[in-house]
Amino acid sequence: MLLLFAPAIPELLTGSTPAVNLVLNPPGFLLGFGGDILLYGCGALLIREFVVYFRKGWASVLLLGAAYGIAEEGFTVHTFFQRTGAPVNALGTYGHAFGVNWLWALGLTVFHATYSIALPILLTRLWYPEVRSVRWLDRGAVGLATIGYLSIVLIGGSFIGHGPSPAALALFLAICAVLILLAWRLPADFLSVRPGPGSASRRGLWLAGAAGFGAWYIVLAAAGIGRWPAVGVALVLIAIDLAALGYVRRYVGTVGLERSEFRFAMGMMAILFAWAGLVLLIDLALGLGIVAVAAIFAYLLHRLDRRIDARSPGAPAAPVGASV
Repeated sequence: MLLLFAPAIPELLTGSTPAVNLVLNPPGFLLGFGGDILLYGCGALLIREFVVYFRKGWASVLLLGAAYGIAEEGFTVHTFFQRTGAPVNALGTYGHAFGVNWLWALGLTVFHATYSIALPILLTRLWYPEVRSVRWLDRGAVGLATIGYLSIVLIGGSFIGHGPSPAALALFLAICAVLILLAWRLPADFLSVRPGPGSASRRGLWLAGAAGFGAWYIVLAAAGIGRWPAVGVALVLIAIDLAALGYVRRYVGTVGLERSEFRFAMGMMAILFAWAGLVLLIDLALGLGIVAVAAIFAYLLHRLDRRIDARSPGAPAAPVGASV
């Protein structure tokens, strides 16, 4: 499930890997999505194994997810440094300085940390809570996952152009090293929610979950207009993400935590479903593929909702700092 969720959410639900190609070009789709599984899926598996082995919490998941985002966009597909064309488009110039698309880099790092890594891990944990603190991979499996992940990073980094300058490569390698070190050193309860019952509303959790990708809408709109300073838009993006995090920490409690996590995840997914509708208006074929994938995820979320309801409502929720 994690191997499939990790690439399907950021790739199929956004249209970055068009699901319609499963019908129009099956060999090409299977080859491309197979690479996505090695990159996203193995990356998510390795991060989950890290936090379980070292008994870390969600702060470590997000930090390692950010390092993953830098590795994918900076070292593999090089979009941090791409000046023209899809997918960066206007963000190749808006927020670009010293050979780096800084606004794009910020947004994609946050996106991968949340949607490519944290959300798939959260959904898998909600589906199978009985093994959330159990290691899934032995040493040999960790080695195979590492080989699969690094093979895609090295292949992409070797054959895709517009790569980083030596200075930019050194900078982002250093940032990744700091993120990994922080993930290892931070205690499991860092950024934990309040003990006891919370007061977060259903709507509030949905909005908090949707806030991150909603902020990306603002970035895309600003890039299209080009009138507002890119630095100011970056600060707005950071402020919205911090506000969502602050809401969770202040109003979510350890009692009923699983239900709160599900509602937050629903908000994250719902805004991607809205994105599917927007794409459908612009590109019918691409949009139909995304809508089909969204329908599958909507069904799975419905099933997950029922699974959570079926569990004992009196069971105490685990602290948010517990290993994932």
